[in-house]
Amino acid sequence: MSQNEPTTRRDFLKIGTLASGGLLIAFAAPGKSTSLRSVPGSSITSLNTFLKIGTDNSIHIILSKVEMGQGIWTTLPMLIAEELDCDWRRIQVEHSPPGKAADFLENPVYRSTGGSETTTQEFDRYRRAGATARMMLVQAAAQKLGVHPEDCRTENSYVIAGPKRIRYGEVATEASLLPVPSVQLRAPKDWKLIGKSQKRLDTPEKINGKAVYGIDLHFPGLLTAVVAHSPVFGGTVKSVDATKAKAIRGVRQIVRIPTGVAVLADTFWAAKQGRDALKIDWNLGENATLDTSAQLEDYRQIAKTEGLIIQKKGDVGAALAKAEKTIDATFSFPYLAHAPMEPLNCTVKLTKDNCEVWTGTQSPLLHQAEVATFLGFKPEQIKFYTPYLGGSFGRRGSFSGDWIMEAMHIAKVSGKAVKLVWSREDDIKGGYYRPMYVHTVQIGIGANGLPVALQQRIVGQSLFTNTPLADMLVQKGIDYSSVTTASPYSNSIPDHSFELHTTSVAVPVLPWRSVGSTHTVFVTETLLDELATLAQTDPVAYRRKFFTNHPRHLAALNLAAEKANWDKPLPKGRFRGVAVCEAMGSYVAQIVELSIDEQAIRVHRVVCAIDCGLAVNPDGVRAQMESGIIFGLTAALYGEITLKKGQVQQSNFHDYPMLRMAETPAIDVHLVPSTEKMGGAGEPGVAPIAPAIANALFAATGQRIRQLPIRLGQ
Repeated sequence: MSQNEPTTRRDFLKIGTLASGGLLIAFAAPGKSTSLRSVPGSSITSLNTFLKIGTDNSIHIILSKVEMGQGIWTTLPMLIAEELDCDWRRIQVEHSPPGKAADFLENPVYRSTGGSETTTQEFDRYRRAGATARMMLVQAAAQKLGVHPEDCRTENSYVIAGPKRIRYGEVATEASLLPVPSVQLRAPKDWKLIGKSQKRLDTPEKINGKAVYGIDLHFPGLLTAVVAHSPVFGGTVKSVDATKAKAIRGVRQIVRIPTGVAVLADTFWAAKQGRDALKIDWNLGENATLDTSAQLEDYRQIAKTEGLIIQKKGDVGAALAKAEKTIDATFSFPYLAHAPMEPLNCTVKLTKDNCEVWTGTQSPLLHQAEVATFLGFKPEQIKFYTPYLGGSFGRRGSFSGDWIMEAMHIAKVSGKAVKLVWSREDDIKGGYYRPMYVHTVQIGIGANGLPVALQQRIVGQSLFTNTPLADMLVQKGIDYSSVTTASPYSNSIPDHSFELHTTSVAVPVLPWRSVGSTHTVFVTETLLDELATLAQTDPVAYRRKFFTNHPRHLAALNLAAEKANWDKPLPKGRFRGVAVCEAMGSYVAQIVELSIDEQAIRVHRVVCAIDCGLAVNPDGVRAQMESGIIFGLTAALYGEITLKKGQVQQSNFHDYPMLRMAETPAIDVHLVPSTEKMGGAGEPGVAPIAPAIANALFAATGQRIRQLPIRLGQ
């Protein structure tokens, strides 16, 4: 629906009166057609998003999506406030408890937060809710003031008619009894909030300590649980001696669960000490032979064979044979941990007739259904609360609810209210990972220095096979979200083919921030730089040749080059690299400036330009670009999970390091003015940073980087 198309009475809303008076607007699930009618407030609790205007003039917005640091706690309310004309200072936001669990199966994408899609999915829905509420408040106020609705205007949570003013709260209850009107959304020229930077609504409580994360949960009688997991994926317990663990002060109970042995105690420290004191004999199973060095060599051998065709055009073999020059390259990418700052946790209070769950997850409805099935309860017997998420990057998007179901097993077996806490070591050594990948590429180059043939083979695990999203994202054995191949470069090559080998490995995997772009963009953008060098052409100018019919790529590249002063020389010892990518509907160019001191890489500056279409909250977009750059820079320089004898070798930030403040470059983010289709911001900034660094390192050393993390001299 276009932004000016009137909303019908069968779109997405239900209207109700709050128990204490006031106006309640509930959003139905996207894609459904629901008759609009006045209903009691209690009958719409299954809907997942609410706008509540109280008689005290309070404004509560209950989100269907979860806030995990990406800023939607502010962006989504901006959409409502734009049409509602409310007092921004009075807005209060909270996460929605999930509705009927069955809704997830009907609209799985809309019932989860991920893919940098929140704002694009909700842009029209949230504005329509605000516009509907405003119109109903105006109609109720007009009746009370004895004027025509068209003689009224709104401002700062007031309806105003000449010298008369009435607060929204004073007519909220009356408004809830009116028929639902058709509304027309404001034109961009009339926007007051959208497109203008706003301070984040969640900042104050995150600074003053009032923000509640899952790990903060506590109530009388709650025990903390930690689990001793097998050191090898899929291992099981042969036997356990808990004598010493039971002797530790504060340890209350020790229980066996499918994934290991749980220790319940008064505090986390007591539970951890108890776990450390357990003597467990493990049956490690067949995965005890897993070794990433051997796996990498296997992948390289597999890449020499023909795989499933992802995309093909022309006769690649013949074109390669006729090429003036060729490039043969093999790239490797390691497993990566998500490593969110807040470790995984889940609190469960289970009784005979109901269950309460508190946990930070990207998919509350999915896990509500999972818990209900496990307990044999109806979904409405599961009260699922979503506190703030202390980061995720895909880890809290687990399709199996691994940590949640572990907590459920502990609560059921022990009969206690428990807060399961995974230490950082638990997650890094035994969690889920971005898969390992190998790419082999052959490029044929014509006399004009441009590519005439390309064959690329990709080897790695699928992220979505055997998940609820498999039917949408996996087609004929190809997981299209795990690999991204289409680009202005490949599409311009007369003869090309992309092939995929999907491997089956016992290492559990999940989407990792920016998903398939995290490896495919590196391959593409470093090879583009190599092609430019062979053509003796400036890397920015060379890329422009491919962007003639791709104005959004070109606009991002040109803006980044301008702001980075690409055409001006750098001081001695400084070097630049560039990379461009399209991800999540946005177009990003990044230029890196770095130096090398005694084989240590020092990134001094990153200039980033993004065309994401309309930026609802420009400061929020800039923050996400900065975050993505730091996240991607960390992975490029340090990120690597390795296995030997089936066991993950890394355990915490001492051997799986994060970028430190002193290492963080100056980051300049610029938004391309754009009226094109809106894209996401949470992930697109991640992928270009590694190839931009690699290209700058080539300028500095003449060395091409073929694997991550980057190690000079290899």
